[in-house]
Amino acid sequence: MNEIHILWVDDEIDLLKAHIIFLEKKGYTVTKCTNGADAIDMIDETSYDIIFLDENMPGISGLDTLVAIKAKQNHVPVVMITKNEEEYIMEDAIGNKIADYLIKPVNPNQILLSLKKILDHSRLISEKTTSNYQQEFGKISMDLAMVNSYDAWVELYKKLVFWEIELEHINDTGMSEILESQKKEANSLFFKFVKNNYHSWLHDSDGDGPLLSHQLFKEKVLPELNKEQGTLLVVVDNLRYDQFMVLEKAINKHYKKQDEISYTSILPTATQYARNAIFSGLTPLEMEKQHPEYWKNDTEEGGKNLFEKDFLAAQLKRLHADFTWDYFKITNLKVGKQLVTNFNAAKNVDLTVIVYNFVDMLSHSKTDMEVIKELAGDDKAYRSLTNSWFKNSPLLEIIKKAQTLGLKLILTTDHGTINVTTPTKVIGDKNISANLRYKTGRSLSFNKKEVFEISRPKDYFLPEININSSFIFAKEDYFFAYPNNFNHYVKYYKNSYQHGGISLEEMIIPCAIYSPK
Repeated sequence: MNEIHILWVDDEIDLLKAHIIFLEKKGYTVTKCTNGADAIDMIDETSYDIIFLDENMPGISGLDTLVAIKAKQNHVPVVMITKNEEEYIMEDAIGNKIADYLIKPVNPNQILLSLKKILDHSRLISEKTTSNYQQEFGKISMDLAMVNSYDAWVELYKKLVFWEIELEHINDTGMSEILESQKKEANSLFFKFVKNNYHSWLHDSDGDGPLLSHQLFKEKVLPELNKEQGTLLVVVDNLRYDQFMVLEKAINKHYKKQDEISYTSILPTATQYARNAIFSGLTPLEMEKQHPEYWKNDTEEGGKNLFEKDFLAAQLKRLHADFTWDYFKITNLKVGKQLVTNFNAAKNVDLTVIVYNFVDMLSHSKTDMEVIKELAGDDKAYRSLTNSWFKNSPLLEIIKKAQTLGLKLILTTDHGTINVTTPTKVIGDKNISANLRYKTGRSLSFNKKEVFEISRPKDYFLPEININSSFIFAKEDYFFAYPNNFNHYVKYYKNSYQHGGISLEEMIIPCAIYSPK
């Protein structure tokens, strides 16, 4: 342990001799002070790691001393020690950012515990987290060898995300690298699992398969709607499970979670397919057939998600859902702020739907903008940037307003995203689709080991762009690149966030239901 220098300020410091000897035997250096005025002068001359401060002293009081210390050296942790159990004393001390609050008489072990809690907090958490993950590593490896159901995959993925977030708070990069290797192995096995089971999920008549995008509204949202309490449905485009876990900390201040499911994005895990499926309640093939006026295939001109409101209206009509509702799509800050201003109108409708596009724009910006590449260089930074946006966003303001209006909250997404690092070559005709994680078109040439091929799209409820067209989906963290100008293409897109393919991050996504606090 590096030498820790303590300043202990107490007008009865001589009565604390036993405590000071105890700390010195533990390796701490303790400087004594009997009044606040001297303490304020001493911090100008000497750098202390922590200050113990008596609240009730003659002359300058402990609270006044605390204010003066914080004005000079705000970073130094101060532990307030007092005989007074009055609530206002405690509140004043906490308001002035004390590190701990102890009631006299204190014993030496209480002091030691406070020191460790404040000064050794990061080290102790790091050591314990590392130890716990080392123990969990074997269990995860065993689970990977035995996982054979979708529910088991969800639990395993949640466990990997939990440890990913836990390990980001420690300094041991080795542990994070080990976890990353487990995630890669998990994605390799999950790809095979999806390849073997996706067809049966789509044709499931017994309800044994996972909940899919086109089933989400009918099965999970509609049962929550009632005319006595309004509901806010928020679909944050492109929100991964790890990002959802980080954002939820802010949501939990205003809402209490009733239920959480992890549903599965349909393939392709792309907005025009997955999000349209949510709002229409239909597979892509059904959308093309039933609503040709709304549906556009990959190679067609025009926006692919311009008719979500129309799809939703058609679904509600088909389900005979007699609810009043409204729909908003937020694509920029100005529109978000306008909705915050006018959100009180939501109390007059049964269902308010908001599609929020920021996270998707963030992932695409990483490809095109150098500053975003720097800010979101890896998954840890990507989570942090998403969290920073959310805490200062109109979306959080909307959620706060929804809570004051007594609205139920349902938060979900359409698909996730993955940081791609491994190129795989693909060749096709001039009408091949542009997405980097899936391709559709005729005469596709590719490495069969690195993709999931669907040669008969209609068997998977996917539209055929033309006769003999097929779909291919990239596995793990692969992305498609054309042989022409291959190196330039790979350099441009490598380490960018993409979606459309098969990975835990893209397919296993959250839907949470909250009641207002």
